[in-house]
Amino acid sequence: MGLVVQKYGGSSVADAEGIKRVAKRVVEAKKNGHQVVVVVSAMGDTTDELIDLAGEVSPITSGREFDMLLTAGERISMALLAMAIKSLGHEAQSFTGSQAGVITDSAHSKARIIDVTPGRIRTALEEGNIAIVAGFQGVSQDKKDITTLGRGGSDTTAVALAAALNAEVCEIYTDVDGVFTADPRVVQKARKLDWISFEDMLELASSGSKVLLHRCVEYARRYNIPIHVRSSFSGLPGTWVSNEPQGDQPMEQAIISGVAHDTSQAKITVVGVPDKPGEAAKIFRLLADAELNIDMVVQNVSAASTGLTDISFTLPKDDGRRAIESLEKAKGSIGFDTLRYDDQIAKISLVGAGMKTNPGVTATFFESLSGAGVNIELISTSEIRISVVTRKDDVNEAVQAVHTAFGLDSESDEAVVYGGTGR
Repeated sequence: MGLVVQKYGGSSVADAEGIKRVAKRVVEAKKNGHQVVVVVSAMGDTTDELIDLAGEVSPITSGREFDMLLTAGERISMALLAMAIKSLGHEAQSFTGSQAGVITDSAHSKARIIDVTPGRIRTALEEGNIAIVAGFQGVSQDKKDITTLGRGGSDTTAVALAAALNAEVCEIYTDVDGVFTADPRVVQKARKLDWISFEDMLELASSGSKVLLHRCVEYARRYNIPIHVRSSFSGLPGTWVSNEPQGDQPMEQAIISGVAHDTSQAKITVVGVPDKPGEAAKIFRLLADAELNIDMVVQNVSAASTGLTDISFTLPKDDGRRAIESLEKAKGSIGFDTLRYDDQIAKISLVGAGMKTNPGVTATFFESLSGAGVNIELISTSEIRISVVTRKDDVNEAVQAVHTAFGLDSESDEAVVYGGTGR
């Protein structure tokens, strides 16, 4: 048997009973002959509670000390899980991200992994131990400071360790039974997928699907690490995410993989931009220099009488204030009239391989939204995705309408979210 990396989210280790349940599953894998490395998130809402506590103490909630604070949650989880495993008669050793050799850049709160040197993990495995690693964290290459990878970073930690250790699979345990055709909290008849390609999973993740982090899937695709998404609350088979189907799964993929939605974005419209070469470049260079990630972009046709146009784009709500401040400072050099900010929007995305070569997909998508009375504000497409921006209040009806229109509704039991978070 080979090496397996298992990752357990916050809902899986939310309390003592959850930790003991995870310990039994880990020990079972060990008894089956596997070498086991476990990556854990903080217990339940611990990270949110630490963020709130930091806000009460100081208005400056970022940087080195903030990362030092947030990594405490995962260290608590790893130590408790090691104790639970030892109580079952098996040896376990816990490691922080830095002890596990997770080396990152110096961007606090959103560090990226540069390298993984898991020497201590290999030693622990060779000695017959189960290795437990605190997710979401690493150590900066230059200053040796503790860093965090951003929310959901434990998924990325798990895949990075799986790649460095040449693991057979990275198992991501969460509170749903796998990857579904839509968020089961919104669409109760969402259907679990047995397999999904890296490309489609990347699109779903970047479009708002919460079950896997985009960076985690991107890392897995780069190093060809199969991911098995499963629930820690049940023994059911999950969803395989890989280049090719696993086992007896069919080779031919369905046209539509699923519907994702995202309510964490805002829309900014730059009104009255001179319609001439270089103006859009100024706007997006300014945003890039402020380290802001832009999603959808639409430029209107300019008015012939004024020679002015409007440019709209979406970005995470948390970055909205910085974007507005950066643009306002450059108003004189760019020459626009006003800015409009709207954070009551939602993005709905239809994802699937072969959409471009199958007539009728686009028509069905827009007809379903029209039938649900949903108005569209922005549209963006790729070969395997159609995304639109609508009002936030319309998101549930829109997702359900699109899901039904493409025959994705399950005829069996309703999807279950065991922990209530979808992660």
